[in-house]
Amino acid sequence: MAKLSFLAGFGAGYVLGSKAGRERYEQIRRAYAQAKDDPRLQSLAGMAQARADDVLASVRTRMGSETPR
Repeated sequence: MAKLSFLAGFGAGYVLGSKAGRERYEQIRRAYAQAKDDPRLQSLAGMAQARADDVLASVRTRMGSETPR
């Protein structure tokens, strides 16, 4: 009897969890789709990329490897 109760509880939890998980996934996917088209976010990403390129160039210079890839 305990095994049957456990399996029923596990099954119910799995079904309810799967449904909530899918809804949350869709919510995150929609938010990402909206954010990636936002010009403000694209501007920030461009600035971050430029900063990362500067840091990488600085590290290469310090290491004596001034040849860009």
